[in-house]
Amino acid sequence: MKQNYSVLPLLGAIALVFAAISWAVAQATADQAGVPVSIVVTVKARRGAEMPSISGESVIVNESRARAKVTDWVPLQGDRAGLELFILLDDSRDTSRGTQLEDIRRFMMAQPATTKIGVAYMQEGGLRIMQSLTVDHALAASALHVTLANLARSTSPYNALSDLIKRWPAGKDRREILMISSGVDEVNGDSGPDRNDGYVDAAIEEAQHAGVVVFAIGTSGEELDSSHVGRGKNYLSRVAEETGGESYYRQSGPSISFVPYLDDATQRLNRQYLLTFLAKPEKNAGMQSVKVRTDVSHMEIASAERVYVPAAR
Repeated sequence: MKQNYSVLPLLGAIALVFAAISWAVAQATADQAGVPVSIVVTVKARRGAEMPSISGESVIVNESRARAKVTDWVPLQGDRAGLELFILLDDSRDTSRGTQLEDIRRFMMAQPATTKIGVAYMQEGGLRIMQSLTVDHALAASALHVTLANLARSTSPYNALSDLIKRWPAGKDRREILMISSGVDEVNGDSGPDRNDGYVDAAIEEAQHAGVVVFAIGTSGEELDSSHVGRGKNYLSRVAEETGGESYYRQSGPSISFVPYLDDATQRLNRQYLLTFLAKPEKNAGMQSVKVRTDVSHMEIASAERVYVPAAR
């Protein structure tokens, strides 16, 4: 019997069309479901409340105002407790006093063996890393030094913060910074009290994009007038809150201890989780707003205010 071979190419073409349609449908379904995005968040109890355990089912994520599906909720403890922590200080007179340095040394020595610690200083001319990340906490603590006075002048602490994040390659462990500074940007020192600082905005975006959490201890800036000090305090608060960290501000005086702030930071580091959720991708990759909360009463979750979301495929 004679076969009609002219039908075969047609069937092959139809098969290719169906394959293309199936692939497109699969891609559209994947994009509709979302792309996985992970961020480090901190669970904290409101004043006077006990700290209960929180499950992923009680975590609510709104990404660009839409409810996002939570796919993973991992406590950063045990074999997931790895942490890379940089101590970032400015070298001004009111930041590196002996009493506070001893507080910082004790904080560093008290960190668990799963924490790698580095030390960096903001100095005139830019960032200087005194000790790269190491599990030898005594070695890291030895990199702290008494103030070199005016070496922090004519610099921006936020430019130094951005520089540190850019130099810091991502690994499997969470990355966090303890920033100790007056918060005053000497480069933009003549800007008005309500004016935004480009270096501050850039540092926040760098940290959010890289998933770096920033804790900040603000010093008094005793040589500066009150408007400069107030602006520095506001800048530090923005950096900490918008990256998922916490800010603290001490009043003037050499006898003020950092211990209460460092103890609070330690507690927060021990209450962190890796949260993964499905974000809705846009045509182009970019930063998207996110809000994380829990329906457990008297509990709050601190997180970055924006996250980086890859582009739709």
